[in-house]
Amino acid sequence: MNTVVKDQSLSESAQRRMLRTPGEPLFYASWDHPVMIHYEADPAALQSCVPFELDLRDGRAFVSLVAFTLRRMRPRRGGRIGEWLLRPIATHEFLNVRTYVRANDEPGIFFLIEWLSNRLSVPLGPPVFGLPYRYGRINYDHRRPLEGISGRVDAKGGCFSYRGATASEELTHSEPGSLTEFLMERYTAFTQPSFGRPRLFRVWHEPWPQLPVDIELIARGLIAVTGEWWKTAEYIGANYSPGVDVWMGRPHQVRSHTGDTPRGSRF
Repeated sequence: MNTVVKDQSLSESAQRRMLRTPGEPLFYASWDHPVMIHYEADPAALQSCVPFELDLRDGRAFVSLVAFTLRRMRPRRGGRIGEWLLRPIATHEFLNVRTYVRANDEPGIFFLIEWLSNRLSVPLGPPVFGLPYRYGRINYDHRRPLEGISGRVDAKGGCFSYRGATASEELTHSEPGSLTEFLMERYTAFTQPSFGRPRLFRVWHEPWPQLPVDIELIARGLIAVTGEWWKTAEYIGANYSPGVDVWMGRPHQVRSHTGDTPRGSRF
């Protein structure tokens, strides 16, 4: 596949933002062959499910389902021993249901639910990062997008499955200011643990190489457990990427997400 390089400003800003904090990043990893399936949602219905202010675009709210494989997660420090210790949770599949939020004037995402295929990882996400992990049986075939892709997630609450294909293999980066850039180029995740203060963690990667993909939804029942927003949601499109190498940051408390961050606060 050929990649056409576009504007990297959001990625570059995210890298600078991450590196301002000592000790970052915490992990390296790859996010392989993601398929991002996008929906427009009623803002009021979605806001009732989200503890942060929605980041609206022209008054419109969005949710994306992101199906991908996390591969070779390893600590930045620790060398081969650190990588070996992390190996049991280093590679597995994810289905993230995320929406778009803003806190302290920083754009980011909020996960409504995340299903993952590694039982060992499920209990680690909530206490450490405040992530809403659940276990699911996940099977993805995303490696040949021109010939066809497919995915299936079975978990408590139902099933989600899809299939589709791309019309070409010509990769590009999102046009600056486009809806695709708004939906894909996000580098901060805000989380709300069951107990304790809101948190955030940052990531960095090169801009997503991507292309549109036509998706047919076969089973959607599982997504209904994520909230009332789903009842009136409208599918608006999808994107495929071969993936990126990622820096993953450590969790930090969000000092405020109501616009009244104390002077001098870093987060």
